[in-house]
Amino acid sequence: MKKLVALLALLLVTLSVTACAPSTPAEPELVIFQNKVEIDGVLRTYAEAWGLANGVKVTVKSCGGDTCAYGTQILAEFQSDKQPDIFVIEGLGGYNIYKDKMADLTGEPWVADTGLEFIVDGKVYGFPVAVEGWGMAYNAEILTAAGVDLDTLKNASQESYRVAFEQVKAYYEANSLTDYAVVSMAAGAGMTWVTGLHNFNGYLSAGLAYNDNSVITKLLNGDVDASRLSQLADWVELLFTYAEKTILLNGGYDEQVGKFAQGKAAFLHQGNWTDSSYANSDFEMGYLPHATLATGNDSIFIGAPSYYVLNADSTAQDAAKKFLADLASTAAGHDYMVNKANMVPAFNSVTLVPATPLSKAVLEYNQDGKAYAWWQNDMPSGFGMETIGPIYELFAKGEITKQQFITQITAEIAGLK
Repeated sequence: MKKLVALLALLLVTLSVTACAPSTPAEPELVIFQNKVEIDGVLRTYAEAWGLANGVKVTVKSCGGDTCAYGTQILAEFQSDKQPDIFVIEGLGGYNIYKDKMADLTGEPWVADTGLEFIVDGKVYGFPVAVEGWGMAYNAEILTAAGVDLDTLKNASQESYRVAFEQVKAYYEANSLTDYAVVSMAAGAGMTWVTGLHNFNGYLSAGLAYNDNSVITKLLNGDVDASRLSQLADWVELLFTYAEKTILLNGGYDEQVGKFAQGKAAFLHQGNWTDSSYANSDFEMGYLPHATLATGNDSIFIGAPSYYVLNADSTAQDAAKKFLADLASTAAGHDYMVNKANMVPAFNSVTLVPATPLSKAVLEYNQDGKAYAWWQNDMPSGFGMETIGPIYELFAKGEITKQQFITQITAEIAGLK
């Protein structure tokens, strides 16, 4: 009996202590849904370490590439029990789809440290994930051997490129380098993102101040800048004339980039995302401006290809905002962006320099203020790759003339009215 009384007394004390003890607050949870599968592992590692330091459980979900359609899957994520707190858009098209789900980030501390935040109607909605850029990538070894003066192409004209292309062509012929390319560029059916987006973006932004959206605004209203389009056509004709024809007409990404990586192309029409292809390349490379305009081209095309945005319905907004702020402002965040994810960061406070050559060149142009904007993602969905790109292909094949190239693009833009 004494044992039973003692046991009951112990139980009462235990219940009393349990009832009076303060409850442990639930650990906040932060879900990030992003579209770069190539950085999934390093982002998870960074996010988990950040979560441990900040008392937050962070879950990273990645969807992209050939196996997962981000645009479809994000809609499913919004219907799940735990919606993403941070997700990704790629520009105005994504904003128009998800604008009712996006929180206003105006006034966040990182905004003052970048010029590449995503803004609509004066409000900030997007944190730039990274910076990407493209110009005319060059092989300094070939250009030096051919007698090309790089300085003549840093404030480029179409005529200075014509002279340089001829010098390289003559050098190849004199040395029987028959499998070398003056320009490595692909314009076939599977490469309309190179032509209808990247090359055509020169029409939209070359020679303009970074925030000057006058040409893309005219395009969206069905209006054409005839002078700019004519100059673009001259540049495209020049590129196609000196491009290696097999790659131009039938090559894919691997053939286009591979020719340059092997040291067998003087120029490459591609961006710094190709840096992973140059581990075994032993020549100096960098960027020069495209000569989209007849004269006065001194910058390359630089932009943020995607943005982190905050779910307006998130219950973890404070944690999400701190995650983004720390990514932009801390040594650990900078190390992740530059050294782990091999990105060019969009924030001025980052002092780390990418080890890869074209990314380093993009960073230098950006820091020097030598950047033309990316407006191609503000065109109507499919307009660049499915409408403009095929016109480039016809021109490359010789099935239409330069004037027909101009006429057909003019008609397609007019059709947007």
